[in-house]
Amino acid sequence: MSDLQAQPYLKRHLEGALAEALADTPVVCILGPRQCGKSTLAHHTAPGRAYVSLDDRNSYQLASEDPKGFIGELPEYVTIDEVQRVPELSLAIKQSVDANRKPGRFLLTGSANLLQLPRLSDSLAGRMEWIELQPFSESEKEGSPGCFLEQWLDGGLKTEISASEPPRASTLPERIIAGGYPEAIRRKPSRARQWQEQYVRSIIERDIHDISQVKDGEDVGRFLEYLSHQTAELLNVTETAKALGHTRATVEKYLSILEKLYLLRRLHPWHRNARKRLIKTPKIHVRDSGLAAALSGISETTWMNDRGRFGHLLESFVVQQISIQAQRLETKTRLWHYRDKDKVEVDCVLTQGKRTWGVEVKAAASINPSDAKGLRRLAEQAGDDFEGGIVLYDGASILPLDRDLKLFAVPISKLWSL
Repeated sequence: MSDLQAQPYLKRHLEGALAEALADTPVVCILGPRQCGKSTLAHHTAPGRAYVSLDDRNSYQLASEDPKGFIGELPEYVTIDEVQRVPELSLAIKQSVDANRKPGRFLLTGSANLLQLPRLSDSLAGRMEWIELQPFSESEKEGSPGCFLEQWLDGGLKTEISASEPPRASTLPERIIAGGYPEAIRRKPSRARQWQEQYVRSIIERDIHDISQVKDGEDVGRFLEYLSHQTAELLNVTETAKALGHTRATVEKYLSILEKLYLLRRLHPWHRNARKRLIKTPKIHVRDSGLAAALSGISETTWMNDRGRFGHLLESFVVQQISIQAQRLETKTRLWHYRDKDKVEVDCVLTQGKRTWGVEVKAAASINPSDAKGLRRLAEQAGDDFEGGIVLYDGASILPLDRDLKLFAVPISKLWSL
């Protein structure tokens, strides 16, 4: 990692989807966490447009005091940054679009999930297309197409024996601890850690109050720090509330806030016909592994001392990479986890309708038959709907584990090398 300098633009995989949306939809909104590159993507994909940021005090004040007048004074084609800060703008945008439905008129960005903010989403229903941008995926950082998931789900996975071993220990921890935020990946590890910690503080001081009536933002920050130690674990709301001295209602409220800000992901349990043997408890994932590492005190020099927690970070890292690739698939793909009453687990389950696949994550460089135990149990539960499974490991070769069930061991590096 180099010191922060002026960096060349890194291509985002969603550029094409954004351009297509602007060509036929009046309002297009790029949603995602603050500082993930939304404004840069907007400027790159739609250059030359008028640009207004609601982080600017004057623009914020004008928009808040007179939303209709503010929108009425803007050029026909405009980008409005951080639109969640003034929800009242949605009605004014709706009225403007209803009078002039030319495609691509409003390009919005939002650091909160507007679909969960009724004043914004309801007003623009049928007029707005949204695109979710995450921090950089590993494939974007490498400049590769990021099509592993598409190839696998289309049945394109085959045995591939490599004669050489990848540089495992020096690259995987570095990737996980760096995460994907543009400012973090441009810095040395110690400087990245400082940025990540300040990033969380800035969100607590500013963004939380835009989407929720919370008296103590720092309390939400402590809650996020607590969950960073629990990433990739089952979420027990009652125990979490007890540990933090909160009520269940407060914990649920904080979870909702952090999900709206794209900092947390709840992975719900997969089930088929609501089988009673399945535990109905979600898993919690801090979306960016770099933030989780910073908040939980894991660094490139200390991860070997706590391989258990590092394994959880790795699982959250993989879920994030899969989620980003799943966004681009033509068929809607949902992510789950699996765990039954016997505590047999699958880290990530993917479904397209009834079609079901499983993903297990291992930090080891070698594979043994027991590593596919969860996938075999998932295949048993899914029956004819089971399409295959993979064990992602820190090795070099794609190896068959069960040809009948289409189970393979696959190098984690395939997530960003294809």
